[in-house]
Amino acid sequence: MRTITILAMATMLASASAFAQSSGTAPHPAAPAGAAVPAHAPKPAAASTPESRSAAALALSHEPTLDEGTAQRIKEAALSYSDLAVRGGWPVIPAEARFALGVPGPHDDLLRQRLLISGDLAPDQASGPYDEVVAESVMRFQSRHGLAPTGAVTPRTLTALNIPVQKRIRQLEASLERLDNMNFGFGQRYVVVNLPAAFAEAVENDRVVRRYRVIVGKTDKPSPTLTAEITSVILNPTWTVPSSISKTEISAHMRKDPGYLSRMHMEVLDAHDAPIDPGSVDWSGARTPNFTVRQQSGSWNALGAVKIDMPNPYSVYMHDTNQRNLFSDDYRFDSHGCARVDNVRDLATWLLQEEMPRWNRAAIDAAIATGQHEDIALPKKVPVAWIYLTAWMTKDQTIHFRNDIYDQDEQLLEATAEEAAFFNQAANHPLTAHLAQ
Repeated sequence: MRTITILAMATMLASASAFAQSSGTAPHPAAPAGAAVPAHAPKPAAASTPESRSAAALALSHEPTLDEGTAQRIKEAALSYSDLAVRGGWPVIPAEARFALGVPGPHDDLLRQRLLISGDLAPDQASGPYDEVVAESVMRFQSRHGLAPTGAVTPRTLTALNIPVQKRIRQLEASLERLDNMNFGFGQRYVVVNLPAAFAEAVENDRVVRRYRVIVGKTDKPSPTLTAEITSVILNPTWTVPSSISKTEISAHMRKDPGYLSRMHMEVLDAHDAPIDPGSVDWSGARTPNFTVRQQSGSWNALGAVKIDMPNPYSVYMHDTNQRNLFSDDYRFDSHGCARVDNVRDLATWLLQEEMPRWNRAAIDAAIATGQHEDIALPKKVPVAWIYLTAWMTKDQTIHFRNDIYDQDEQLLEATAEEAAFFNQAANHPLTAHLAQ
């Protein structure tokens, strides 16, 4: 409920921007909290292997997305952006604008003004053509918004540049509201998956020591937000197919191709885990399955070679995949709800080595190579949180934004506003005044 006050203030401040513009007051080129300009913007790195992709992701920053100070920093960022709204926000760059190094253009100063207001460009660089300095500022902006840091003003970059400051404020408010309702026991070591960013972080002593690309739920099958504990690492796992997938996808395959299960190394089991003949099963998909489909471990397995177990009410977990090429994509929302982790063997090593030093990367690779199923229980459970933050500020004062891929921000803010309205009405009614206390 504390974010209601900030949201109301942000709305009031944002509405004042019309007055600032009509009175001829130009927006101050002051950067909000989190907008210090680095000497060198992050450079795009080659990302052709799991190791190089995770190394490139870690090189961008060692600051955690989520720590005990995240909520307070988001609050500060929301107030800072509200101040920008009062000053008029930032200019809109026309869709037809084009920028090329060394080629002067009519919108060059407008781009510089836009980058300067959000703190991506230093105040002494307010005018001039599109040069290396501006390209580095664009790269910084792209990195903060989860875009490939190329330095080129691509259509996606232009779209992000033109999102109004009021929308950014609402993203910050939604993220703060989520953290207000979250109960997570931070440990010395913990794992965070931020769903809109499609990245996982392994945090140790308040510092990100591993960062991985992840593939999370599709827009129509969103991954849940949750807090849990990682209890084990399973090498060469089997995959017990969820009944919803058996009813729809597996049944559809079997109707077209009766040999599908055999080819995919899958077996059908009864309630006692005893194999049954697939030919005796009703594959119409009309009823909830009274059987289980299980895929054997191996290179064909949908979970790949590693599963990271984390018991939770949603029955989701983190795992490897046999489609590792998908990690090269920028759009990584393609699972049924679980999180596929790039370079997951490295994460498994980090999870196991503190308490079980013998499980180094070489030992994990060797165990996987045997093809034998192995369930390794963690002596000390590791906290894990799957979060939905479309806006946050890290300890180095950098403000980050991501697309609201599941369209949950506005739903949350509308529900929060309705709740606030209810309690305001209750406070003024003699029969319900106690509810507002």
